Amino acid sequence: MRLLLDTHVWFWAQIGSKNLRGKARRYITSASSELWLSPVSVWELALLHRGQQVEIDLPFEHWVRQSMQEMPLYEAPMTFEVALDARGFRLDNNDPADRLLAATARVNNLVLVTADEVLLAAPDVPTLDAS
Repeated sequence: MRLLLDTHVWFWAQIGSKNLRGKARRYITSASSELWLSPVSVWELALLHRGQQVEIDLPFEHWVRQSMQEMPLYEAPMTFEVALDARGFRLDNNDPADRLLAATARVNNLVLVTADEVLLAAPDVPTLDAS
C-alpha cells in the first residue's frame, strides 16, 4: 500500500508512540508498504518544534534526514497540480496544511494516514485511521 503520512503520524511512527494503532501501525511497519512524506509535513513539524510543542533530541535538520533514511520515506511532490487540487475542495477547517496533504494524497494516488477527524471525514480523500 502507498501511504502518505500525516505530520503527527510521521512523528508518532518515528518516536514509536503508542498513539499509532491498529491497521495503520501494521501497514506502516509492513515491508510491502511504500511510505511517503510531504514537504508540508516537514515544514509543519519544524513550526511545532520551533514553538516547543514537540521535543526532538537532535538538531531538527539532522532528525529529519535520519527519519527519511530509517523509515525509509519517499518525498511526495508538491506540484502545481497539488496546489490547484487543494483549492478545489473544502474541509471543515481552514488549515492550509491539511488541504495540501489531502490534495497530495488525491493527486498522487496515496492513502493519507491520519488521526485527524476532519481529514478522515473529508469526501474523496482516501484515508486510513491512525488512532
